[in-house]
Amino acid sequence: MAEWIGINRRARRCYGFDEIALVPGMQTCNPNEVETVFEIAGKKFKVPILAAAMDGVVDVKFAVEMSKLGGLAVLNLDGIQTRYDDPDEVLEKIASASAQKATELVQSIYTKPIKESLITKRIHEIKSKKGIACVSCIPANAKRFAQIAQDAGCDIFVVQSTVATTRHVSSEYKALDLHKFCRSLKIPVIIGNSVTYEVTLELLATGASGLLIGIGPGAACTTRGVLGIGVPQVTATIDAAAARDYHYKRTGNYIPIITDGGMRIGGEICKAFACGADAVMVGSAFAKAQEAPGKGYHWGMATSHVNLPRGTRVKVNVTGMLKEILFGPAKVDDGSQNLMGALTTCMGSLGVTSIRAIHDVEIIIAPSIQTEGKIFQVVQGVGMGK
Repeated sequence: MAEWIGINRRARRCYGFDEIALVPGMQTCNPNEVETVFEIAGKKFKVPILAAAMDGVVDVKFAVEMSKLGGLAVLNLDGIQTRYDDPDEVLEKIASASAQKATELVQSIYTKPIKESLITKRIHEIKSKKGIACVSCIPANAKRFAQIAQDAGCDIFVVQSTVATTRHVSSEYKALDLHKFCRSLKIPVIIGNSVTYEVTLELLATGASGLLIGIGPGAACTTRGVLGIGVPQVTATIDAAAARDYHYKRTGNYIPIITDGGMRIGGEICKAFACGADAVMVGSAFAKAQEAPGKGYHWGMATSHVNLPRGTRVKVNVTGMLKEILFGPAKVDDGSQNLMGALTTCMGSLGVTSIRAIHDVEIIIAPSIQTEGKIFQVVQGVGMGK
């Protein structure tokens, strides 16, 4: 698989969504009869597309609306919602800032300490409106925040960092023991993020109920440019799926993997499922919703780093309601709306009736898939030419 890139150094070729295509098989099926349910620790969701834990995407109102539509939105406990009593006022400042000042403003806003009382308050607000409370934080805060969240009635807890491993080395502080952490909670834990077979396999053994796959592919993330690390999502997902399947064969415990980031449109989401994802997590697609708190802007979780920001604020514009983005009718021509319609239609065209079945469809390397016959769209800046 690897090629020589210099004397005594080999590197393997990895692939992203623009480089592959899915091949229809010997049968087709009715899109209205396919099953898209995503299950984690016994909890079932008819929408297998999660909203990322980003402050421009998820607040209390968004989480409640996502729950009503059959999906899951993750609230960021390290963000604005737990630092400010009135987060809307702060979000307005970020949305109105100039491009030159946006990162500096975000950095200053996130220096305000987190109020633990607001963790409880936000979870209660979601639960009082019959929403599913799923929250996220970095490993350094996980032990403390998880107990508060669990006591407040949280349904799912996410521990998320740029790179997650079971073996973190530090002489300055005590690293989070993921095995002990997962065992200590009575609610499901999702861990992220990883991109390799070996690390995924070790994370699966921690007792986690799900894993996030992806490093640096998000629309507002600059980790790949700042740090130079990451693996394109097609290869990362396939490798992680192989680890999941091996773990299942060895233990009988099927732990879902969630491809996190790098998917803007329906076709890319469909490809992630074909690569082995049980669900996907997206940010920019949902940041375009009227219900999103970012008011048409989107920024990465690491944008606020005091010394080394690894994200930026991007303008995505408000294009429609959350319901339209998930279920249509689509009012745009670029595949960013009716994501569930795209998934079910793709599954019908491929002749598969379940998420597990789409894992086995044929995938081809197709670098011309985005450009073949699309010259008019490219020239006019419409459809696939955007």
